[in-house]
Amino acid sequence: MTKTLSQALTENFLGNSPTWYKLTIIGFLIANPLLLNTIGPFYTGWVLVGEFIFTLAMALKCYPLQPGGLLAIEAVVLGMASPLAVYEETLHNFPVIMLLMFMVAGIYFLKELLLFTFTKILLGVRSKVLLSMLFSVVAAVLSAFLDALTVTAVVITVATGFYSVYHKVASGKHFHHSDHDTADDDQVEQLFREDLEHFRAFLRSLMMHAAVGTALGGVMTLVGEPQNLLIAQVAGWEFVEFFLRMAPVSMPVLVTGLITCALLEITGTFGFGARLPEKVRNVLMDYDEAEAEKRTVRDKAVLIVQAVVALWLVLGLGFHVAEVGVIGLTVIVLATAFNGITEEHRIGHAFEEALPFTALLVVFFAIVAVIHEQHLFTPVIAWGLSLEGTAQTPVFYLANGFLSMISDNVFVATVYISEVYDALEAGTITREQFDLLAIAINTGTNIPSVATPNGQAAFLFLLTSALAPLIRLSYGRMVVMALPYTITMTIVGLLSVIYLL
Repeated sequence: MTKTLSQALTENFLGNSPTWYKLTIIGFLIANPLLLNTIGPFYTGWVLVGEFIFTLAMALKCYPLQPGGLLAIEAVVLGMASPLAVYEETLHNFPVIMLLMFMVAGIYFLKELLLFTFTKILLGVRSKVLLSMLFSVVAAVLSAFLDALTVTAVVITVATGFYSVYHKVASGKHFHHSDHDTADDDQVEQLFREDLEHFRAFLRSLMMHAAVGTALGGVMTLVGEPQNLLIAQVAGWEFVEFFLRMAPVSMPVLVTGLITCALLEITGTFGFGARLPEKVRNVLMDYDEAEAEKRTVRDKAVLIVQAVVALWLVLGLGFHVAEVGVIGLTVIVLATAFNGITEEHRIGHAFEEALPFTALLVVFFAIVAVIHEQHLFTPVIAWGLSLEGTAQTPVFYLANGFLSMISDNVFVATVYISEVYDALEAGTITREQFDLLAIAINTGTNIPSVATPNGQAAFLFLLTSALAPLIRLSYGRMVVMALPYTITMTIVGLLSVIYLL
C-alpha cells in the first residue's frame, strides 16, 4: 500500500513532465536553503532568478506556474521576500492583471471579426515579405495606441483561427468541397502530412514578426507599455511630449526593425522565410468561400456589432478614457449583450486562455519581490550614477536592456526611474540629465528586452498560450528567432541614444 501510494505521489508530481525535469526542480528546492546559508541571500537571489528563467525556458515540458510557483513559495518561506512584498508588487501591477483578465477575454468575443479581416489580408497578399512587414507594421501601430498584450492576444486569436481552419479541413470535419474541387479524403490527408510543418513554420514567423512589432510600437507612446506611463508620470510628460522625446530613438529603431523583417524573409535565416503552402492557401480560400456562402443575416449582424465594439475599443484606449482592464470589461459586456451571448458557460470559455498566465504573472511578481528586497540591481544602479558626462545615458540604456532580458521590464523601469528621480531631488543630477536618463530607461526596457520571452510580457504571453505548442514555438526557438532583431535594434538604439539625444 505504501509503495503504491509512493509511486502515485511520485507520478503526480509535475504530472507528465520528464523525470530529469522533475529531479532538476527537486534539486533546485533542496539547493536553495543550502546556498542561502553558505553564500548569502544576495547571490542566492541571483541563483533563484536563474532557476525561474529555467522554468520559463522549459515551458513546453511543464507550464511554468507549478515549478516557478514552488520556487516562489520557497523563497517566501526562506525569508528572501515577505508575503506583504509579494502583495505590494501584485497591487502595483494590478492594471496589468485587469488587462489580462478582461481585455484578453474581450478580444475572444471579437474573434469572428478578426479572423474575417486577417483571412482577407493573408489570402490577398501573396508576397511573404510584404505580408510579414504588414503584420509587423499593424502590430506596431496598434501597440502604439493600445497595449502590447492586447495586440498579442489579437494576433494569437487570428493565428489559432488559421490553424483551426486548416486542421478541421485536413481532418475532413465541418467542410464541404466545392463542385470544382475533386480532392478526396486521401488527398486531404496527404496535404495534412506534407504541409503541416511548412504551415507551422509560416505561422511561427508571422507571430514573431508581429510580437517584435508590438515592441517597435510599444516604445513610442505612454500607453504602449505599462512602464511608459509610469516613466511619463514621474517625468511629467504628456502624450505628445513623450512621443517627441522618444522619437530620436524609437523612429530609427522602427525603420531598423522593418528592414530586419524584410531581410529575414528574403534570406530565410533564423527560422524565417517559410511560405504559405499553395495547397494550404487553397484550403483556406475554399473555406473562406464556403463560409461566405453560408453566412446568414444573423452572422453579418454579429460582424457589424463586433466592428462597432472594436471601434469603441480603439477610441477608448486611444483617448485613455479608463484603465485598459475596465475598457476590456466594457468590450465583454457590449459584445455579448448585443450578440445574444447570455449563458455563463459560453462566457467562461473566454477566460480560459488568460487566467493561467495571470496566475503565472503573480508568481513572477513574487520573484520580482525577491529582486527588490535583496537589492539585486542596486550595484548596477549605483555604478551607473557614478559615471560622469554623456557616459551615463548609454550605460543606463544597456543596463536596463540587459536586466529587462532576465527580469520584468516594468519592475526594472520602476526601480531605475525611482533611483534617478531621487538623484534629481538630491541635486546629484540636473533636470536635463534626468530627461536623458528617463529616455534611456524607457528605450532600454523596451528594445533590447525582445531578446527573451521573459523580457517582454507579450512574448511570454505568446510562449505560454495554447497556440505555442501547436506551431512548435518553444522558448529556445523564440530566442533564436528574436536574435537578429535583438542585435540590430539594440545597436541602432544605442547609437541613437549616443548621437541623437
